[in-house]
Amino acid sequence: MTSRISGMFGRKEDSSRESSRDDQKATNGATARPTQPSRQASVTKANAASTPYRRFWTNDDATHEHHLKVAKRQEKLSDMFQNLMLGKKKEGHNDEQPLSLMSNWVDVMRNEKEKLAEQKNSANNTSQTLVQKYGKCQEVVGRGAFGIVRVAHKTDAKDPKREQLYAVKEFKQRPGESAKKYQKRLTAEFCISSSMQHPNVINTLDLLQDDKGVYCEVMEYCSGGDLYTLVLAAGQLEVVEADCFFKQLMRGVEYMHEMGVAHRDLKPENLLLTQHGSIKITDFGNGECFRMAWEKEAHMTAGLCGSAPYIAPEEYVDKEFDPRAVDVWACGIIYMAMRTGRHLWRVAQKGEDEFFDRYLEDRKEEAGYRPIEVLRRRQCRNVIYSILDPNPTRRLTAHQVLFSEWVKEIKVCRAGDEGF
Repeated sequence: MTSRISGMFGRKEDSSRESSRDDQKATNGATARPTQPSRQASVTKANAASTPYRRFWTNDDATHEHHLKVAKRQEKLSDMFQNLMLGKKKEGHNDEQPLSLMSNWVDVMRNEKEKLAEQKNSANNTSQTLVQKYGKCQEVVGRGAFGIVRVAHKTDAKDPKREQLYAVKEFKQRPGESAKKYQKRLTAEFCISSSMQHPNVINTLDLLQDDKGVYCEVMEYCSGGDLYTLVLAAGQLEVVEADCFFKQLMRGVEYMHEMGVAHRDLKPENLLLTQHGSIKITDFGNGECFRMAWEKEAHMTAGLCGSAPYIAPEEYVDKEFDPRAVDVWACGIIYMAMRTGRHLWRVAQKGEDEFFDRYLEDRKEEAGYRPIEVLRRRQCRNVIYSILDPNPTRRLTAHQVLFSEWVKEIKVCRAGDEGF
């Protein structure tokens, strides 16, 4: 394994050859999209309507673009769910395998069906102040232990035909949680998230109460949905597509760590997407300030939090650990989920998970760990092995990941660079 990762920041002898086979192909079976404006302008509305939907394509100049439609994705996921509930299954699909994202999603969907009535009952519980500032809250676009996220629609004062959209996250008070702790918890999350100003971190705008006393956090709305449902609907992402999202994610994580903040719950569900493919890190409910502005050294942290497949192994065995290393580990798991549509293991705990135990053994061998070895590019494999190093002191930092040969060469779309 030492020889395997020794060239991570250096040699390029086989990277271009491998990447040409693997990286620069258009996705969804689509050919490269023409870039000439004159040809694009000549396409009629009738032709546009008949053109099959493509979520991603590569242009002739080697740039690429994303076009993410939640409605198309939800339609596909709804059909998939109905087929699974009716016992239908396509040949060759491995959706019932224990590590697939699909198996987890089906359980979640069953629970979501039971919550629909509650959502309808609480639809009108928004205060006049919230409505005046950000518009009326309508459809639900997310939910979790915290409560739900709705879309607020406000008519543009300058153009009545246009709407401004905002995401409104309702903070529900937990059972047995005192009013003081409730207020402290949501204030802490708001203070962390609102202090972040980066193209790949969600823009948090406001915190206010509705007429029921429920606190609501107002954020920019990301019409592309979340990364989890994108991977779920696609099965797995194309290489260029996944690489673009990964580099954006690492830029956001590096920025947070420079600001002295660790997320501690990075997973595809907490990565929102704009229509054009910009990643936005969201949900700082488990966020932690590990270094104050006047401090130079990071504080260690303790305690288990996050979702099991993304939790780093040191959280199970060490009393204290570096939360930055925990975030980087989660990023490696996220990349593998994008590329394979699966979790690598249920839990990264030695002796508790056969898949993780196999990984610990295989990474010592020259042949390596098969799910990572199927990544064709050597430099990519090297970085992933180093991100997923069980020893957090040897694990790469976000900054080191961004300056590795593989990630430096990744081309990010314009939306990812600029955050739109």
